[in-house]
Amino acid sequence: MPSFRSIPPFSLLLVEDDKTTREIVKRMVALKFPQCTIYTAEHGKKGLELFMEHTPDLVVTDINMPEMDGIEMARAIKAVNPNATYIVLSARDDKDYICVFRPMSATHSDSCRPPIPIESGHLFRSKSAAHSV
Repeated sequence: MPSFRSIPPFSLLLVEDDKTTREIVKRMVALKFPQCTIYTAEHGKKGLELFMEHTPDLVVTDINMPEMDGIEMARAIKAVNPNATYIVLSARDDKDYICVFRPMSATHSDSCRPPIPIESGHLFRSKSAAHSV
């Protein structure tokens, strides 16, 4: 297994409406992956704008956000880039709500797993492309 340091440079779009969570995740990623360029947005509308401008390798998004939620943003991104890869963060435990990402996935193997409890929230991964970062 390659070390984190040997992973080639990549870009990440982090879309999270909670400022504290957004900053913590950004710092954690930057520390673990110094070769990563990180773009941040506070809602899906801004996230879509940044995606169109930068076309990041990976999108990490919350689902429930103002202006445009993560699902609506992911649908808009999929319309322009069907190979986009997502990691979805949610404090919701409604699996049906989260599993709406399944039809957007090019591969179903990782597209709808039960959430993994992480303190007050959950982590859900939707792999929409054959490659991942």
